[in-house]
Amino acid sequence: MVELVWLIPALPLAGFAVLLLAGPRLGEPRAGWLATAASAGSFLFTLVTFGGLLGLDSTPGGAGGRGGRWFTSTLFEWMPIGGLEVDAALLVDPLSMTMALFVTGVGTLIHLYSVGYMHGDPKYSKFFLYLNLFLFSMLMLVLGDNLVVTFLGWEGVGTCSYLLISFWHERPTAATAGKKAFVTNRIGDFGFMVATFLLWTTLGTVSYAGIAAASGDLASGTATAVALLLLLAAAGKSAQLPLYVWLPDAMEGPTPVSAMVHAATMVTAGVYLLVRLNPVLDQSKSALLVIAIVGAATALFAALAAVAQHDIKRVLAYSTVSQLGYMFLAIGSEAYVAAIFHVVTHAFFKGLLFLGSGSVIHGLGDEQDMRRMGGLRLLMPVTAVTFIVGWLAIAGVPPLSGFWSKDEILLAAWEQPDIGKLLWAVGLVTALLTAYYMSRQTFLVFFGGQRWDDSAHPHESPPTMTLPLVLLAGAAAIGGIMNLPLVGDWLVLEHFLEPVLAHEHEFKSDTWQKVLFAFVAVLAALIGIAIAVAAWLRSRIPTDKLEPALLQNVFYVDATISNFVGGPGTKAFEAAATADRRFVDGAVNGVARLVRMLGEAVRPLQSGYLRHYASGVAVGAIILVIWLALRGVS
Repeated sequence: MVELVWLIPALPLAGFAVLLLAGPRLGEPRAGWLATAASAGSFLFTLVTFGGLLGLDSTPGGAGGRGGRWFTSTLFEWMPIGGLEVDAALLVDPLSMTMALFVTGVGTLIHLYSVGYMHGDPKYSKFFLYLNLFLFSMLMLVLGDNLVVTFLGWEGVGTCSYLLISFWHERPTAATAGKKAFVTNRIGDFGFMVATFLLWTTLGTVSYAGIAAASGDLASGTATAVALLLLLAAAGKSAQLPLYVWLPDAMEGPTPVSAMVHAATMVTAGVYLLVRLNPVLDQSKSALLVIAIVGAATALFAALAAVAQHDIKRVLAYSTVSQLGYMFLAIGSEAYVAAIFHVVTHAFFKGLLFLGSGSVIHGLGDEQDMRRMGGLRLLMPVTAVTFIVGWLAIAGVPPLSGFWSKDEILLAAWEQPDIGKLLWAVGLVTALLTAYYMSRQTFLVFFGGQRWDDSAHPHESPPTMTLPLVLLAGAAAIGGIMNLPLVGDWLVLEHFLEPVLAHEHEFKSDTWQKVLFAFVAVLAALIGIAIAVAAWLRSRIPTDKLEPALLQNVFYVDATISNFVGGPGTKAFEAAATADRRFVDGAVNGVARLVRMLGEAVRPLQSGYLRHYASGVAVGAIILVIWLALRGVS
């Protein structure tokens, strides 16, 4: 069954090809149903391949030995260049299957949701064309057997995110957001490419199996350089400080884009890359510490920004940045399973929250300001109930999925040496803020009195939009069981992922300490919820005190960047362009003019008359004879 892995990316690619050729002819809703069927077929073959993987013999072994539960499907020889031999190959192992399962599963629900959400859009078929292409690219990223194939998918999702963010490019803000995402991600791409070059020159391979086996041969300095370059790549794609600036603006795209690209799939690509190359990271403890610090700082920074936003999708955007920070904190703490665990649970509850926000926006006629909402739970009951499930999951309320994955990350941070206690404290404060701002959002949207205009007519969304909400709510509620020994030790995520990890992470805390840390985390979440209840439901705390201008403007980071780019930055770019024209172009053009002048000077020698050429030969022969004679005399 594992040999069918090539069908997983092939079906979305086929859907893209059909929509490219016949999308406008298919029209609405057939184009949407075709794309959804391609995504659902991909999910079906992912399940089949996953079943085949479970059927393989599982033997102990770390990332170097890889165990027996892995399979490589070589499609064709891609780059046989000297010593560099790169195959277009797909890798079936526990990590790639874990990623592919939720990418195709959540992706299919988002495709289905989009059938209703994009109703009436003049570019209906083009949207699904981009969505299928994005799914294909993401699957190539997570299924690639080597860094080059992964980079193909990496660039593909970057291009598709530009196309989807700026889908409504008639809006200047959407066009600007697309360009911002494209440029920011190019910085991360530089880190990816240089890290790949370094690994090739030092280890002689770009395949994940080869890198894992030879990672112990890396010098400490080289390992640190590679790890930090990988962090740069991951920070660009997964929106970490300071490269987070593109993701909040990416909410200009249609809401399904926010759920698909910026909650469930693309933004987790950086986390996947770091976990995939964990044998390299393990060679540099200093790089792991930097990753943990970046993750903790990003988590806290974005959570503070989220508490004062008024746009329903912008709150979720900063929440995504913050939750990605948790994942980086887990990686820096060497808790790679916890990072992937949170990737999956985050896909469930954040995909649910984004789609729920889209249902609200759809029901209110494109209104996104939470100050113009309120009391919608009675008019949109399915949206409200499912959104509340997502709220409680991300807040870390047990027994929902977010509690289990976030608790593991906090515990791993506490057990780290040096500044582990500080990282834990930052993570705990972030958990409190998360519970607060998500409670604030829920209360502003679904509780209280009516604040929308009389021209709005709130209504529940159609079944194509509510069914994905219900299914994702179920996953967000019970998804935590995937890392609990309830259905068999071999299916627990921690043990399932062992073959792709350089070493197994073991918590040092005993059972009672774990219970205590879990209690503290839940207490922090309840405090955050209680503050939101007091402020936004019972009006016992002045809300304007909780929304200072500093947080509303996100510490003025965007304003500072805009002022720099529009002022000194523009002048510097213009000066560089002038220098390019005068010196670089001047040198090239000067060489061309010199060659032309020399050509014009010797042109008379090419007269076309035989006697002139014979005279030239004779003169040359005489000069040669004289030179030889003089040389012989000397």
